[in-house]
Amino acid sequence: MATPRPDNPAALALGGLVALGVAMGIGRFAFTPLLPMMLAERSVDLPGASLLASANYLGYLVGALACTFQPWVWRRFGWTAAVNGPALVRAGLVATVLLTLGMALHWPAAWPWLRFAAGVASAVVFVYTSGFCLEQLARRGVPAMGALIYVGPGAGIVLSGLAAMALVQWQAPAAWGWSTFGVLAALLTAAVWRVFDARRGVPASATAVAGAAGQAATPAPAGGGEMALLTVAYGLAGIGYIITATFLPVIARQALPPSHWLDLFWPLFGTGVMLGALAASRLRAGGDLRLRLAACYVLQGAGVAASLVSPTLAGFALGSLLLGLPFTAITFFAMQEVRRVRPLQATPFMGLLTAAYGLGQIVGPPLAAGLVSRSASAAGGFATSLWIACALLLLGAALYAMTARRHPMRR
Repeated sequence: MATPRPDNPAALALGGLVALGVAMGIGRFAFTPLLPMMLAERSVDLPGASLLASANYLGYLVGALACTFQPWVWRRFGWTAAVNGPALVRAGLVATVLLTLGMALHWPAAWPWLRFAAGVASAVVFVYTSGFCLEQLARRGVPAMGALIYVGPGAGIVLSGLAAMALVQWQAPAAWGWSTFGVLAALLTAAVWRVFDARRGVPASATAVAGAAGQAATPAPAGGGEMALLTVAYGLAGIGYIITATFLPVIARQALPPSHWLDLFWPLFGTGVMLGALAASRLRAGGDLRLRLAACYVLQGAGVAASLVSPTLAGFALGSLLLGLPFTAITFFAMQEVRRVRPLQATPFMGLLTAAYGLGQIVGPPLAAGLVSRSASAAGGFATSLWIACALLLLGAALYAMTARRHPMRR
């Protein structure tokens, strides 16, 4: 595949889009459309599936924490070298390819470790792709294009969902799915390899980083309380969406009669992710991102509730779309808010927020599995866990509104 010039803003946005598509859409979320296949062939059961999901989310948390504390490690040991973001993105993409292919091997004892490592790789790619691409685009005077990189997870979800749907129609084993996704990840990684040139991984000057927030307003002096509220609120989104994002095909199959439409809910979620990221890139700069985040949480909460209020094809379709629309818009707004509040320490604090998000994700699958095991029916257990997720999203929206009131932006 031909790759555009890596200094071109469009190439930077496309490179970030593809990198996140590989790391998130395939490295993390390919498991969701393949889970019904794995359950049907009895290679895993529901508790085992929850273990695999939690292992991946634990890896995501560990990777995010590593990104958060790497500046402290450098200072602690007196090292002067700086972390090279593009080089780490390349390493994370290669690891994602190999770990995805590894899941095709019939070695169940190794699967939790492979999913854990894939979570670490996806966090590293996410944090350093976000930091590198957002900074480079801001330097070129087009910070709004940064929202386009968050189309990537949705594109990866759509591709993996449609591919899994085809494999189900062919009655192929899940191992074929993992192999297909591994090959696809390798091709996409090769296509954007030049964009993440290690020679460009030079830390930005304080002036360049401070200007990268792309906001018309400047922050009031940010105290620890403001950053803490932002971190807690962002972490609530992790548990708020993850139960649906992990078990959506399984929940739909239990709530609805057999239908070929069931396999389209996951690609529809991915389509919503893409549309939401594109819409975020078109919003006028200068608004209070915390209020936009609050609105996104309410929208995502409505998506979680839609299939509970109306457990029909239409209800699941609407819920999938509403859940996806704000998914990466939340990430884009939160990462931009970090750049506004902590312009000189953006990447470590992006890692902190990502770690909080990862912690929320770890809680979700065991919560759902525990409620299912203690309920009269699996559907009842999933319903209870989804109502809890909806309530936590609304709590997160309230925290953002409170933060905006306590720490107003000044012109």
